[in-house]
Amino acid sequence: MNADPRIAQPQEDRPTVNGRLLSTGFAQLTPFLEKMDGLRASLEGIEELGDETTGKGARRLMAQLDTLEPSVTMIGQVKAGKTSLVNAMVGWPELLPADVNPWTSVVTSLHVTPAPVTKTETAVFRFFDQEEWDRLVENGGRIGELASRAGAEEELEKIREQIDRMREKSQSRLGRRFELLLGQAHDYATFDKDLIERYVCLGDDFEDEEDEAADTQGRFADITRSADLTFQREEYPLPFCIRDTPGVNDTFMMREQITIRAIRESRICVVVLSAHQALSSMDLALIRLISNVKSREVIIFVNRVDELSEPAKQIPEIRASITDTLEAHDGPKDAQIIFGSAYWADRALTGRLNSMDEASTAALLNWAETELETRPEVSDPAEMIWELSGVPQLFRALCERVVEGIGAETTVKVARSAANLTAGVRAASHIAAQEGGPRVALGREDLMIELGAIEARSRDALEKSLDDLTKSFHVRMDRSHKSFLDRATANLISHLEKYGEQSVWQYSPAGLRLLLRSAYQVFGAKTQASSREVYETTAGEFTTLSEKLLGGSVDGLAVTAPEPDRIAPPVSLGQTIALDLQGKWWKTWWQRRRGYNAFASGYYELIRSETHPIVEDLKVSHANAVRAAALGTLAGFLAEQREILTGIVDTADQPAEELAQALGIGDADERRETLDCIMRSLSGVAA
Repeated sequence: MNADPRIAQPQEDRPTVNGRLLSTGFAQLTPFLEKMDGLRASLEGIEELGDETTGKGARRLMAQLDTLEPSVTMIGQVKAGKTSLVNAMVGWPELLPADVNPWTSVVTSLHVTPAPVTKTETAVFRFFDQEEWDRLVENGGRIGELASRAGAEEELEKIREQIDRMREKSQSRLGRRFELLLGQAHDYATFDKDLIERYVCLGDDFEDEEDEAADTQGRFADITRSADLTFQREEYPLPFCIRDTPGVNDTFMMREQITIRAIRESRICVVVLSAHQALSSMDLALIRLISNVKSREVIIFVNRVDELSEPAKQIPEIRASITDTLEAHDGPKDAQIIFGSAYWADRALTGRLNSMDEASTAALLNWAETELETRPEVSDPAEMIWELSGVPQLFRALCERVVEGIGAETTVKVARSAANLTAGVRAASHIAAQEGGPRVALGREDLMIELGAIEARSRDALEKSLDDLTKSFHVRMDRSHKSFLDRATANLISHLEKYGEQSVWQYSPAGLRLLLRSAYQVFGAKTQASSREVYETTAGEFTTLSEKLLGGSVDGLAVTAPEPDRIAPPVSLGQTIALDLQGKWWKTWWQRRRGYNAFASGYYELIRSETHPIVEDLKVSHANAVRAAALGTLAGFLAEQREILTGIVDTADQPAEELAQALGIGDADERRETLDCIMRSLSGVAA
């Protein structure tokens, strides 16, 4: 659905910033970008030496390089300055509103690209669909469902009152269009700060007249689920997607669910903390989320150090406290911790150094005495403040993870496919050099039979393996779930027998999460191993078929197997459940039961209902995604080889003159040397 035509189309109004500073921190990408350029050069060579089918394959692989967009999800505490940090990272101060209303649950994805933006929709805002909205307003979201199961009427009544107020405001703001907007989207060719604030920040005063209300701040904020903004920043050497998420400690846990999805879709997670709050046992929801992500994919950014009185003294203490808290609550081990200030970054980027307040300036000087000894040399005050802001260090950390993570995976994948294309060009060159007699040992019909047999064997082998692994995974998950419930219930009865009904009992779900995470990790590792085995076996069969097709007289026809896909982290394990909450409603639930058996059976059903969706999400959503990725990679590999091998047979049917023209045949030795050079270059990347 297009945006309401009555709303004026905004013009992008970006403040001027110091682009030279913004580019600082991306140097780690230079070797990787050179590798990307080398890959493009190889693909261009393949395109030039091959026929049209090969050229199409080469261009498809170049598109994969061009569309590489590492994604970073920013999560953290409310009021930690996360949005201000995001604005500094993308070089657009005040782009996203920092003071969002507690109701706002929008994930804003900033697609930053070094190239000019050619797409016609640079801003897209999507609304909650009817089902999502009904879940919130009818059930109170996750917390409402939980309180309802627990029979916590007092808590439920508070939730209903808050929801009623939100619903009344939303309906009065949007009028008769309210229901029609659910599940829809607004898109714009350009955007500015004012437009964004209509969707991701909530205002207080709204006019009754629809024309006036159309331009009011926060008009669509209550029902907006996500925002995607695309813009150019020449200082970025590579496209990036920076996702700004709501704080996780909201009343209805809607943000928690949204943040879980955002983390699952990204490869790097930046946790933004406030230097005043650091990290404590109060942030267990945050710790639970990141504990399911690989430590290397988590970066902790402690913001607002400009507000500390003695950063040089306090920062080591904060670092130690964060490390201790993560260790005590099974958080990511050895996660990198960066200290900085979005406020300092903003002042450096905009050149407003003289407007810094006195306390912030004092903190800056105090921190500079210690920190600049270990930082790169700087030549002017703006560079010094920018470096101390921590943003360049954050960029360096992000670049390291891009290079070793999605960057490496993308280049290896492209290089392996390019090597197979090169083998196809080598085969075509061999055919073109043949004089007299059949050029290939198999006709197209026989080849199709052979290809069909290989494809059927490989698919059957992978599907059977995945079926067996999934079945085993389900059994282990169900066993772990039941074992936890049985142990917890036995512990409850033991507690009642020892302390009676007056002492409220608590039981940590950490053990269940550990068991489920372990089961998922084993399932993922076995799936990767099984997929790799099938891929390599299939590659061997294709190599044999290629040799059979050409009579085994051509070197360099070995087919390269693809790499198995990465297994996404089980972030949903971190969602809050009843056992994580210690509120008045627990006592209410406790008091409503009479007798030990009622306690035990009631607790069993409550926790089973709470944990069952998590177990099912891993068994269904996560497991299906793993399966789909494995089968998808195989399908792509099979299609690639079918295209290459059928292309070889089609090549053999062409008259010599047409074939020579299609391949641009020149000096045979020069062509062979060029292909060897391309293959050596690709081998260095694909290994």
